[in-house]
Amino acid sequence: MIDINLVKANPDRLKNALLNRNKKDVTNELLELHNKYLNTITQLQNAREERNKLTESFANAKRNNYTTIIQQLAEKLNELKTNISSLEEEGTNNQNKYKELLSTIPNIPDEECPIGKDEKSNKILKQVGIPRQFSFKPKEHNELGENLGLMDFKRAAKIAGSRFVFLFSDLCRLERALAQFMLDLHRENGYKEVYVPLIVQYNAMFGTGQLPKFEEDLFKTTINTYLIPTAEVALTNIYNNEILKEEDLPIRVTAYTPCFRSEAGSAGKDTTGMIRQHQFTKVELVSITTPDQSKEEHERMTCCAEEVLEKLELPYQRVLLSTGDMGFSSEKTYDLEVWLPGQNQYREISSCSRCNTFQARRMNTRYKNEKTKKNEFVHTLNGSGVAVGRCLIAVMENYQQEDGSIIIPNVLQKYMGGQKVIEQIN
Repeated sequence: MIDINLVKANPDRLKNALLNRNKKDVTNELLELHNKYLNTITQLQNAREERNKLTESFANAKRNNYTTIIQQLAEKLNELKTNISSLEEEGTNNQNKYKELLSTIPNIPDEECPIGKDEKSNKILKQVGIPRQFSFKPKEHNELGENLGLMDFKRAAKIAGSRFVFLFSDLCRLERALAQFMLDLHRENGYKEVYVPLIVQYNAMFGTGQLPKFEEDLFKTTINTYLIPTAEVALTNIYNNEILKEEDLPIRVTAYTPCFRSEAGSAGKDTTGMIRQHQFTKVELVSITTPDQSKEEHERMTCCAEEVLEKLELPYQRVLLSTGDMGFSSEKTYDLEVWLPGQNQYREISSCSRCNTFQARRMNTRYKNEKTKKNEFVHTLNGSGVAVGRCLIAVMENYQQEDGSIIIPNVLQKYMGGQKVIEQIN
């Protein structure tokens, strides 16, 4: 969540941020609700102080047997009791309304983010690698996979519906090889691997910003828990409601997991192939830092994701997202887009975001500042390192041969027992 004190000190900053994010301006409503809540708390404190004084007077009157005064004070105390009870209820309602609205407001974008309505305003920062020139018309991954007999969308749809796939044999091995390669690389770069729960409770989803605003994007169980849309949720919430030692920061963790998304609102988008599925795998990176460390950590994390693509020799570009395209919890996001020759375009394969204290406030995750000796909110960062399914797609399309076979990149061959080519199964 954003810091209400910063909003009160500079309401125009939030107004401009919401305008730049193409969101309704609720700044005045938020401040009105917060002031109403504070006013109720002040009234409640005054009423309790008056009650304490009257209680003392009542006790004194009883000791001295002042019958008339006792009756008068008893009536006033009963009135105060009723008033306090009413103020407590009003205070709780006002607090809930204020917090509910605050929880739906996105993070304030960094000043470096391009201002724009959507992805058209994103800024390409660099391009790495030269797309391969084919002597034949390159195929998309789904055609390659189906022709090889290693990918089946129709049979998956029979048992699970649309946006699912069966992978077989060498494509299964290649998917695992990619994930293991990424995990090994990230371990070398200082990330600790974590096995995480795939089902989490409401508070975990709230902590990273998926709830309450984006429930339609999630898969919810019959016991009111949720399948994770990304390992970010579990990894970032490891330290939910804890106070960390400054000397232990930054914390860097990674996990390879299935991810589950309902893809609400994506009707008609990427309806064929594996680009946009309800179930996919991803290697996630999460960092927890002090405020002074987070900007440098954001660059470091993005470079770690880029290293995956560079070692696989996949052409890509780094893109700075505009205010209208960035995620709810992010203050600044880099997307890495990999070249897909079958589609003849770059497509997102990683998103690396810096969230400032936005998620930490929702999770109540702090650290002990050794200089101030105060408990302060940490900064959180997350990034795909990278989306394994999309990386599989990129390898298939960039390493395809005219006969439909797929060359296995050099760095992956050791993970596949020395195999160099994926060919059609018998």
